[in-house]
Amino acid sequence: MRIVSICPSNTEIVAYLGQTQLLVGVDNYSDYPQEVEKLTKVGPDLSIDMEKVAALKPDLVLASLSVPGMEKNIEGLDEYELPYIILNPNSLYEISEDIRRVGRELGMREEGEQKADEFLEDIDKIRQSSKNVSERPSLYWEWWPKPVFTPGKLNWLNEISELAGGRNLFEDQQVASFQTDWEEVKSRNPDHICMVWVGVKEEKMNPDLVKSRQGWSEIHAVKNNQIHVLEESLFCRPSPRLLKGLRKIQKVMEQK
Repeated sequence: MRIVSICPSNTEIVAYLGQTQLLVGVDNYSDYPQEVEKLTKVGPDLSIDMEKVAALKPDLVLASLSVPGMEKNIEGLDEYELPYIILNPNSLYEISEDIRRVGRELGMREEGEQKADEFLEDIDKIRQSSKNVSERPSLYWEWWPKPVFTPGKLNWLNEISELAGGRNLFEDQQVASFQTDWEEVKSRNPDHICMVWVGVKEEKMNPDLVKSRQGWSEIHAVKNNQIHVLEESLFCRPSPRLLKGLRKIQKVMEQK
């Protein structure tokens, strides 16, 4: 079977199922596991080169709608009459369902069920250990600085915040992604600032830029030096690797 993945999180689900040998092409941002870097790259995830995808003669393309603008890829897949499925999870449970679905599509239903159950069991263990936390500091997750985008209640980072012993600063917003501004963030006064700029490597993110924003010197997170530069690949991709990110933010919270 020949698989093309046009979104990093989809590539990581294939890897979680132990089937990277089926991949013949991936989007430019798929960088995990390391062996996928040698595969044919078919373009950035928002502007996939469908001619390249078609040339790989895939039996299945794993598409996504996890980022606004990916709709164009679906139109291209239809135009080239390529076989595809769309994954678009917002919650950890939905990620487990996608693991099951990809397992079925790859002809490994039983293994897919098992891996999805393992994923949920890992989450449940962490949930049990954090459910008795009484004081939950607020976490502001910055997906993008200008315009400001941050996760709302209907996103996996809302769950990640709770599992880590905190709470999402914008948990009152009944959306997956919420556009706000620096003034609103300042008024909510987060205890922690988590920089996870989508598509930006952590070495290119500078906490001093956050500190220099007008009025932000009075925010609890800034005054207490709780600005965390985190790998967006562990927090912004709806894949099983979110568990690694969760364990990382847990350690940060334990040091609060």
